[in-house]
Amino acid sequence: MKTYLKSQGLWKVVETDEDPPALRANPTVAQLRNYEDELLKKDKALTCLHSGLADQIFTSIMDLDTPKAVWDKIQDTYEGSNRVKAVRLLTLRREFELLKMNDDELVKDYSSRIMDVVNQIRLHGDKISDQKVVEKIMISVPQKFEAKISAMEESCDVSMLTVSELTSKLQAQEQRVSIRSEENVEGAFPVFFKNNKAGNSRQNTYKRGNYKGNKSSNSRSSSSTLKKGTFPPCKVCQNKNHHEVDCWFEDKP
Repeated sequence: MKTYLKSQGLWKVVETDEDPPALRANPTVAQLRNYEDELLKKDKALTCLHSGLADQIFTSIMDLDTPKAVWDKIQDTYEGSNRVKAVRLLTLRREFELLKMNDDELVKDYSSRIMDVVNQIRLHGDKISDQKVVEKIMISVPQKFEAKISAMEESCDVSMLTVSELTSKLQAQEQRVSIRSEENVEGAFPVFFKNNKAGNSRQNTYKRGNYKGNKSSNSRSSSSTLKKGTFPPCKVCQNKNHHEVDCWFEDKP
């Protein structure tokens, strides 16, 4: 709103609330027209302010007659007094000093997060330079960017580095690290497949060996069982594969 009022030549009447100087005796037509235009500036500024406010805000300033009174009311309500703004600015400065990039955070996201705080500080009247923002980013990124930061300090003038340039360089380093990580993961799959195949081959050989061993062992068990199952000749049928009490011969007494 402030920028719009400046573009229309109306901000001065909002800021100072001064009336135009009185006309001299016997003014010309041009002087009369200019005087009327200056008188209308307050009404135009007041109209711009009214049209840019929401309904719930308009009801709180509708009784005010001058644009300066309206502006001061809005400023006190939503920006607070100088003491409140000073406390808010101190909180933002502390938040800026404590900002730190997380290990799993992207450079783009961290840059947006830190610039949000910087813009709020600037809106509260504190002039924080781009160089200070650059230095803050360089000392608050994770250790994986340490080599890139050292290279930039040796190859270029850090005091002339902008926030966008620093962000672009860090993003390029981030992409290279990501590509190398993907290549390492892809290269690990053939080794794993080869080792897994060899392990399965040994396991199958071991199983086949066990099968043969179990087969010969079963043969020996059957032979010993057959020997143990040999009985004296049955007195009824003379067979040796059962006891006399189990004989099925029909002529058994």
